Amino acid sequence: MDNSNAAPVRKTVWSRARAMAELAPPERNRYVDFLRALSILAVVVGHWLVAAPYIEDGAAQGGHLLGILPWTQWLTWGFQVMPLFFLVGGFSNGVSWSANRRQSSTYAHWFTSRFRRLIYPVLPLFLIWTVIAVFGTALGVERQIVALAAQLALIPVWFLSVYIMVTAAVPLTHAAWKRWGLGSFFALVAGAVAVDIATFQFGVPHVKFANFAFVWLAVHQLGYAWGEGYFARPARAFAWGLTGLAALLALVFIGPYPVAMIGVPGEATTNSMPPTLALLALGIMQTGFALALEPQARRMLANIRIWTGVVLINGMIMTIYLWHLTAFVLVMVAAYLLGGVGLEVAPGSGAWWLARPVWFALYIAVTLPLVMIFARFEQAKENPAAAAKGDVPHWRLGVGLALACVGLASTAVLSIASPLGVTGVRLWIVALPFIGAALVRFGPVYDLTRRRA
Repeated sequence: MDNSNAAPVRKTVWSRARAMAELAPPERNRYVDFLRALSILAVVVGHWLVAAPYIEDGAAQGGHLLGILPWTQWLTWGFQVMPLFFLVGGFSNGVSWSANRRQSSTYAHWFTSRFRRLIYPVLPLFLIWTVIAVFGTALGVERQIVALAAQLALIPVWFLSVYIMVTAAVPLTHAAWKRWGLGSFFALVAGAVAVDIATFQFGVPHVKFANFAFVWLAVHQLGYAWGEGYFARPARAFAWGLTGLAALLALVFIGPYPVAMIGVPGEATTNSMPPTLALLALGIMQTGFALALEPQARRMLANIRIWTGVVLINGMIMTIYLWHLTAFVLVMVAAYLLGGVGLEVAPGSGAWWLARPVWFALYIAVTLPLVMIFARFEQAKENPAAAAKGDVPHWRLGVGLALACVGLASTAVLSIASPLGVTGVRLWIVALPFIGAALVRFGPVYDLTRRRA
């Protein structure tokens, strides 16, 4: 029977992920992908849990679970897993940069690819929320409400500004690791200690922001250590975990650090914005305990169904991370417009906890179509024609990096929504990531000039 004219079989998302999972080389460390997926999903669940808006006397109130139920602040020791993401980043960047050097390729080629992969998925999120803010303002929605909604939805992008800069520094940090090993890690720890002493003991203004570099680069260095086998013995990894736990307990109970590893409304000190020595101790603890479980986890990931699930999530992990709070905002707005259904329950009460599975199902139901629509920006492949033009000049890489990171970081401080102006939007914040991406995206000027010559 001739099947040459038969219609092609349409592959499902799962079958495509299964095919990719089966192509993974046997030497690939699947635990790296597992921890990346786990850390981002933990952040998503944590965000959905701590944000607890409610209606009181007919007015919408913003609630924060950590402030309402102080005991839940201890849960952040498990849900604040950004250190694991930087650990995984160190492992992946170390492997990738080493391969780039073996192939005698350039820094510009290597960083351009990584920068584009990180910045492209953010652009549609910025564009959609700019449109929402403009129309909300035009329709007469209170600007404060528009600003709060936009700022909440765009919370995830601050992290990308830090991670992009850490990635940009890989040639320096990897060279430091190769020369000094763990000495490069402890030098960064010493820097974090000095910053916190200057902040808490001497009240030096603004110096605390240096810990965005010291803390996250230190955890990133542990990723290099992992990649080169330092944590191969579970006993050594477990000892690091215990050391981090002991340091964290001492810093919280004896030092000036709060229990919560994220910011809590009303608290004078936060461990995350900017990061503190306590968050670095948490990163050491999580690194040690996570890597102590690596042998068992890698055996688990030999199961093709489990590994396929990890591959599926990793293929859209940045999209999930970027859009999960937009889904949250959309669900909350819908509930409010429907007369506040479900929002009259007091956060932290027994009824509130019992309702969480229903709310989570709604968040997931709204997140999934957003992911299906926008994952293409994360999964876009490199354009061969653009790559053939040659390397992007370093000055364009630097300017593009700076503009994009300033724009991303500004959303956490200011929000894209503005209390002034006709549009109700701080257009300069919106424009910066697009300009930065364009500088890196479009072909290098000097290569074209040389060809004409």
